[in-house]
Amino acid sequence: MSITTRRADLADTGLLHDLAARTFGLACPPGTSQADIDAFIATHLSVESFRGYLADPGRILLLVLADGVPVGYSMLVSGPIKDPDVAAVIDPATSIELSKFYLAPERHGSGAAAALMADSLVAAAGTGAAFCWLGVNQQNGRAGKFYAKNGFEIVGVKRFLVGQEWHDDHIRRRPLP
Repeated sequence: MSITTRRADLADTGLLHDLAARTFGLACPPGTSQADIDAFIATHLSVESFRGYLADPGRILLLVLADGVPVGYSMLVSGPIKDPDVAAVIDPATSIELSKFYLAPERHGSGAAAALMADSLVAAAGTGAAFCWLGVNQQNGRAGKFYAKNGFEIVGVKRFLVGQEWHDDHIRRRPLP
């Protein structure tokens, strides 16, 4: 299997939305209502949302492809940090957020996530940032292990709203090469 990555563009908005709709729920803890997941997708991961993300110069979206088929994506976000819990432990002047990192479940363990992470970190470093940070649900053990393996250490905690329900996240950070 050939695994490649590329920068997403406006022609990918529908594809990004479809990937997001298939993968977002995987990151939510057990018991998260489907209505809350659907509300989050409609608000933050719609075609219109991705159109705005792709037009924002402070964001970088990457796709990972297996044999030419898109199977995951990531999104880096630079700029001010609005969450006070994050702002207490992350310096926005030297850091970039890995805001989204999702892979189709049938591709877990295929090497696609490793390729996407490597290229996401290269893109993050290319912005001049010294650190990359992310938030991950505390109950998402698989993702926590993956991020730890990739050098992201827990530096704090924050809350994350999905629909009407608040979730507890770890804030993780790593230096960039």
